[in-house]
Amino acid sequence: MDADWLGRMDFLLLGLTLLLTLFGLVMVLSASGVMASRQFGGAYHFFMRQSVFAVAGLVLMSVLAAVPIKRVYAMTYPLLVLTTVLLVLVIASPLGVQVNGASRWIKLGFFNFQPMEMAKIALVLYLAWFFSEKQDLVGRFSVGVVPPFVVTGIFAGLMLLQPDFGGAAMMTMLLFLICLVGGTRFVYLVGSVALAGMAGWTLIVNSPYRWKRFTAFLDPFADARDTGYQLVQSMYAFGSGGTFGAGLGASKQKLFFLPEAHNDFIMAVVGEELGFVGVTAVFLVMGLLCWRAFHIAMTLDDLRDRLTAYGVTLIITLGAVLNMAVVLGSAPPKGVPMPFLSYGGSSLLGSMVCVGLLLNLSRQPRGNRPLGSLGGGR
Repeated sequence: MDADWLGRMDFLLLGLTLLLTLFGLVMVLSASGVMASRQFGGAYHFFMRQSVFAVAGLVLMSVLAAVPIKRVYAMTYPLLVLTTVLLVLVIASPLGVQVNGASRWIKLGFFNFQPMEMAKIALVLYLAWFFSEKQDLVGRFSVGVVPPFVVTGIFAGLMLLQPDFGGAAMMTMLLFLICLVGGTRFVYLVGSVALAGMAGWTLIVNSPYRWKRFTAFLDPFADARDTGYQLVQSMYAFGSGGTFGAGLGASKQKLFFLPEAHNDFIMAVVGEELGFVGVTAVFLVMGLLCWRAFHIAMTLDDLRDRLTAYGVTLIITLGAVLNMAVVLGSAPPKGVPMPFLSYGGSSLLGSMVCVGLLLNLSRQPRGNRPLGSLGGGR
């Protein structure tokens, strides 16, 4: 590893990633100690496991940052096939682990792996290849719409069978945003959004538990002891935090009032313990990381590199935005973890893979392209 190799790497992105990961470990320790003591007899159970995932993620990130990017691209189709097989195994084999009525994990001994995290990366790699190779033909419906929509539809359909409405929605958003810059005709995108909206609404109104979640999101205090309980407790956490918070480790909502305190709703604990200042600091660091990642995507010379960097940046950005929207009551609960902060090996490893790819791409030839030149078709 020569000095020139290191000199081309984006160290600001690396530093922001390490900062968020370390802060996430601190918050997992703070938010999970009481529950870990009750369930496993030790306050450090979740923290130690998350620390192992963090170390594994750093190793994986380093490897992906160092290997030739062509080797990563060569794994696009094998990764698509492997991801599809894993998504099928989740719902159609004894390996699937069911939690709260949903089968979204595969038991791999030490931890339960969530294939959705791999599916997001596999989809981005495929769409980046597709739009870079078919750039002259993406204006046609048979080329620019059918193949990427079919692949995404397979992933989304398998997730709906788990059921995982949030994962399917994430896949759909990734498809739309990459198609938007990849060159798909705008009229096709408008039509697809309308169809997706109608399909989503049909799934909500015909599923009792989804309808309850939707109505609870509109008015959580109308049923604060049942369907709106989680969101109400999250709002209590933010409200009691004030400007500077109650102090690190002093959260009361994590004392079995707030479900998933160390998982999807860890930002509510941040708001209670560190207040508005702490939440704002997390926003700023996450915003800087996403800005740096988008900057890398905008300045790459190769179209496939640009679309890949853009896609993996979307995975992190959409994850952060959707998580905060749910925690703050701006969107229905979807089970989306906060990247780098929420407890969970699959989520943390997936985020580290995204950063590893971005660090690798930051070493590729880069120019000074205008902000509107992400996709060659526009």
